[in-house]
Amino acid sequence: MKNTQKIIAIVGPTATGKTDIAIKLARFFGGEIVSADSRLVYKDFNIGTAKPSVEEMNMVKHYMIDIAEPTTTYTVGEYKKNADKCIQDIFSRGKVPILAGGTGFYTKAVTEGLDIPEVNPDLEFRREMQDFVNINGKQALYDKLYELDSDTAEKLYINDSFRITRALEVYKVTGKKMSELQTKTPPTYDAMYIGLKAEDRAFLYDRINKRVLKMIDMGLIDEVKLLTEKYGKTVSILKTLGYQQISSYLDGEMTLDEAIELARQKTRNFAKRQLTWFHANKDIDWRYIDRESQHEICDYVIDKFRDEMS
Repeated sequence: MKNTQKIIAIVGPTATGKTDIAIKLARFFGGEIVSADSRLVYKDFNIGTAKPSVEEMNMVKHYMIDIAEPTTTYTVGEYKKNADKCIQDIFSRGKVPILAGGTGFYTKAVTEGLDIPEVNPDLEFRREMQDFVNINGKQALYDKLYELDSDTAEKLYINDSFRITRALEVYKVTGKKMSELQTKTPPTYDAMYIGLKAEDRAFLYDRINKRVLKMIDMGLIDEVKLLTEKYGKTVSILKTLGYQQISSYLDGEMTLDEAIELARQKTRNFAKRQLTWFHANKDIDWRYIDRESQHEICDYVIDKFRDEMS
């Protein structure tokens, strides 16, 4: 027998059906799902994050969902520590852990043995950096990090102001570079990566466009109103696709049609960035949702998992 600490990791860009596949596999194996999504950790963010429904979560046990208040910033370090506990609990009961989600850094932290420093957010510093970006632009913020820690900067996108600010914040708090503090230990698990994407990019973009409209029909506008009334305009709201654009619509900054189109555009761009991230992992076995049915993909994963465990 090979390493029994084997997990299935379902990854890929948004709107590819990762949740559906994960649930089907969990039901077959008697497994449980650990979410790897940086927005599903927040309570009350439901429609715009495509959070699994109550029925789906009753069908299969899910972890790492609804565990943080939207007024807080949940770090990757916290995620790794808590996700590891969940996975070990699942193993202890003889079940198969299925890691599923589109936040590549979350998946990488768990499956590749990343040790990430737990540094509390410095909200005042973050506001300073946001003001810096507003005045000088995102390139200037990136250059600031590059001068300080080129190794970390080279792993980030110029537009990813949040992670760039986080790296600068870690240095401010600890006096050490993020690249020095992030270490790798031998992976705890043997991960079988299954990636979902579309051979025809237009197929995925059409799914994204339809999903945004579906979210509007499901009540995303009311959800944003309720979240804003309950929590104010938190980082969680202002950094989350869909919520950010609907918030601008509610503020009268754009029409609803403009907000919908912008949400679609931003989500398509996000899907491109997700694909770029995941393509760097050569261990991912890609399945094409425009060529195979969910049933066919699940059959493939089941056969592959059995082969690797035998």
